[in-house]
Amino acid sequence: MSTPPVAASPDAAPSIATPLAAAPLGGQVPSTSAERTSAPRTAEPDIAATNTTEPHTVGASAAESRTTEPSTTGPLATEPSTTGPRTSQPSTAGPLATHPSAAEPRPTHPSIAGPRAAGPRDAGPGATEPNTIGPRAGGMPVGSRDAGHQSVAQGDPEQVLASYRWRLDPATLREVVEEPDEFRTIRRRLTEKLGAAVDNKSRARLLSLRAVVSRILGELDDALADGRLALTYAEATGELRRTAVAQARLAHVLRWRGEFVEADRLFAEANSTELPQRLRAVLHEHAGRSCYDQGRLMEACHHFERALDLRGTEDPELQARIRLSLDAVAERVAETGFGPYPRSREDVLERDRPPMPARDGDLWGFSDPDGDLVIAAGYAEAQPFRDGLAWVRRPETERWSLIDRAGATVLEPSYPVVRSFSDGLAWVSDGGDAGWVAIDATGEVVVPHGFADVRPFQRGVAVVRRDGWGAVDRNGRIVVPTRHHGFATVLADGRYVDGFTEEGLAVVEVAGRRGVVNRAGKVLVAPSYPALVVHPVAFLVGDGTGRWGALDRRGEPLIEPVHRDRDEVVAEIERLLVDTSPVL
Repeated sequence: MSTPPVAASPDAAPSIATPLAAAPLGGQVPSTSAERTSAPRTAEPDIAATNTTEPHTVGASAAESRTTEPSTTGPLATEPSTTGPRTSQPSTAGPLATHPSAAEPRPTHPSIAGPRAAGPRDAGPGATEPNTIGPRAGGMPVGSRDAGHQSVAQGDPEQVLASYRWRLDPATLREVVEEPDEFRTIRRRLTEKLGAAVDNKSRARLLSLRAVVSRILGELDDALADGRLALTYAEATGELRRTAVAQARLAHVLRWRGEFVEADRLFAEANSTELPQRLRAVLHEHAGRSCYDQGRLMEACHHFERALDLRGTEDPELQARIRLSLDAVAERVAETGFGPYPRSREDVLERDRPPMPARDGDLWGFSDPDGDLVIAAGYAEAQPFRDGLAWVRRPETERWSLIDRAGATVLEPSYPVVRSFSDGLAWVSDGGDAGWVAIDATGEVVVPHGFADVRPFQRGVAVVRRDGWGAVDRNGRIVVPTRHHGFATVLADGRYVDGFTEEGLAVVEVAGRRGVVNRAGKVLVAPSYPALVVHPVAFLVGDGTGRWGALDRRGEPLIEPVHRDRDEVVAEIERLLVDTSPVL
């Protein structure tokens, strides 16, 4: 039986509490200590170059052993960390590893063929995670094939995998490998590290990398099981980037299996606007390859164009891969045409489109996407469906009722002021000084405090105002004290977030000074800066005199406030980011 995700730290999303039913095929770790070998631990930085490391763990062989993964003695209260020098993370993904073509490999594009050098800080996600900020170092010289074998046998398997230079087949747009035995060695050594991994972060990373290797070797059942389990662990960490990388690696396995509906959905879910542009560009690139496999060539071109918009002028290797991909698209268009018209993101995500409010005469009902009335017009007012429920007001009353998507009444007329459901809760008020309370779908009051102003629940937390602004969880517990003068989050691309970002961060204001809290209530940056903006890997801060600098995600100084505007700071962060990519 596989080990369930361990409990996350108090400032992270909770871990999965129940054990998983089974460990992945070909992905179990031998349970006997005699089969495990120890190796030095390597650091797994979070985002920026700081002085804290997370231990990587070691164990035994993986897909070759077919035994069980050892369990930990109990759930961990926090993710372990030690003090020591950190290694840097790469900023985004390079070409995704894919299954070799069944036929003889075709000639590869000259700009992407050949080995890639790797060094301690050019290790990619093998030893680190995307978006680390830190100094670059020279790469390890790549020599003969014997030298390559020695690297596989003796180097850290994650670094070896990250340093591999994939060759792209110009017809299939899939990477090809010529030494599968090397990848069996990498997989075995990844499993050795997985055997003693005791935290969700390490398990997510190692399992998803092992899924990459199993896919390369053509063992798709093992790759699928590892990829799904990796995503479970990644989601348990509550970290947006970690989850996105796990989603992308799983999507690539599904693409290779021909399960395109789920693959495309995962690529779309992973591509949050809050991720660094480098990672988003590669996600678009590989979503485009999935569309190419399906003959959706217009849609593929849209993804390739978006990848270039995000990073094309700054990433020659990405440009070369996109040129190769567009050449392949052109050849296929000449043979088969462009294929289906492009889908919207909502179509790809398969979001069920509920009936929408529609007016018929003086009254309101609800119509389906084709415009046909599916809930009869009998209401003086109607709000859109959220969480499968909609508030409606009948002409004879000033209070709102709740109906389901079939039009059946769930709650009789109850409250004169209501807001839509979100996360299974809705804010309602009797008016006057009573304030807002939150109810569930049965009408039971879950959060009874009576707030002066509220925002919808998102991922278990809602922004509220009493004497000041703060946040409350679904159980009514105040997680961010209601003492802040403002609760408004601005992102580096200029967008405004009303509350917490997808990553769970919010900018708060006290007496004109801004800081950062997360949805667990932890203060990451004390309110001490005249201006603060959330960047995908850092916090941009202004000193009030027109000068800008940056903090890392732990609130430690990263760039001194000497730049004239935010764009200069962003450019400096780009220079600090290690210029490698996670293997998806």
